[in-house]
Amino acid sequence: MKMVSTKGRYALRVMLDLAEHSDGSYIPMKDVAERQGVSLKYVEKILPVLAKHDLIKGVHGKGGGYMLTRKPEDYRVGEILRLTEGDMAPVACLSCDAEKCEHAEECKTLPMWSKFYSIVTEYFDSITLKDLMDRNISPDVNL
Repeated sequence: MKMVSTKGRYALRVMLDLAEHSDGSYIPMKDVAERQGVSLKYVEKILPVLAKHDLIKGVHGKGGGYMLTRKPEDYRVGEILRLTEGDMAPVACLSCDAEKCEHAEECKTLPMWSKFYSIVTEYFDSITLKDLMDRNISPDVNL
């Protein structure tokens, strides 16, 4: 089963850091990378995806950096993960670009996978960056 990769986890951390340190000015990525303990090179690989989809905007040069394009409460975790991870379908036949499976009608496991996919999607889409900032998520398990 596909799990969230480093790219997706780091994208969330970058977005959260930008939200937490937002003061209306551009934030240098080297500052974000240092605070997050992530290599600047890795962070720089994530930025184009976020910028291309207008989640962040950036300015190069002196005084440059990145900032969010919306308020933290207007970003959904699911949106960020789908941009960085691609389709989060647990099985290939549920992927967005999958061809119709010839066994779908009689597949006894498809309803289970469909429900799982729905639960995961709804859960990630229910959480905003603001929720993460406020630690407004109660875990169902004790870690």
